[in-house]
Amino acid sequence: MTTWGNWCMDLYYEMLSHPVFTLEDVKRYYASSESAKTAVKRLMKKGRAVRIRRNLYTAISGETGAPVANRFQIAGAITQSSCISHHTAMEYYGITDQIFYDVYVSSATLFPNFTFNGYTYRFVRSCFPDGIDTIPYSGGVRITDRERTLLESIKDMDKISGIEEVIANIEDISGIREDKLTAYLALFGNQFLYQKTGYLLTRLNSTLGLSDYFFSLCRDKAGKSTRYLSRDYRTGKFNSEWKLVVAEEIFRSKNGM
Repeated sequence: MTTWGNWCMDLYYEMLSHPVFTLEDVKRYYASSESAKTAVKRLMKKGRAVRIRRNLYTAISGETGAPVANRFQIAGAITQSSCISHHTAMEYYGITDQIFYDVYVSSATLFPNFTFNGYTYRFVRSCFPDGIDTIPYSGGVRITDRERTLLESIKDMDKISGIEEVIANIEDISGIREDKLTAYLALFGNQFLYQKTGYLLTRLNSTLGLSDYFFSLCRDKAGKSTRYLSRDYRTGKFNSEWKLVVAEEIFRSKNGM
């Protein structure tokens, strides 16, 4: 094998320890940017690496022939602020056992939606930097914590998850901290979110254990507007406490509620 070939194999083994890598990662092993670009192209030509999107790559496993990076690791590397969120985060936490082929990625920096290896990565504007965790020993997985994931799922349920899925997730979620919910609600500063959150978590509080203070705060911040709980249901009963029109069948279909 040529010296250049040895360099490429060395680079391949180095990149195996980086589930997702960029040209900047490769530059550390070469004297110039052009040499680094050539090395990456050679790896791809030999089938040892694949391009995910512009300046984002992953090695190909010699054992399985599949990309080394999984969808959660890829999502955390798209931008400096990106992380998995919404039902993708619910899936990572094991709260839902459904497999989705849309990967929702919260990011402060806009990126175009793209598809790689059967999954479509969809941009969601990140409202603030709080409530994002980097999972240790995960190969770079970044994720909204459970409290932020719960609130964003409620906030965007008509755009992303749908109310039935949100209710199912609330029923299965555990370990929710009230102080975090309160802090994130203040950062969102959204009256409708206070309204929806207060109503839904009141109905499903048996496993959450939230205090009367939390629900009093939600009522105080919800404003006086009457709204539909979900735009998917334009009929239902008016709930005077939360000033919401609610289709009761969405609860009756869940565990007999």
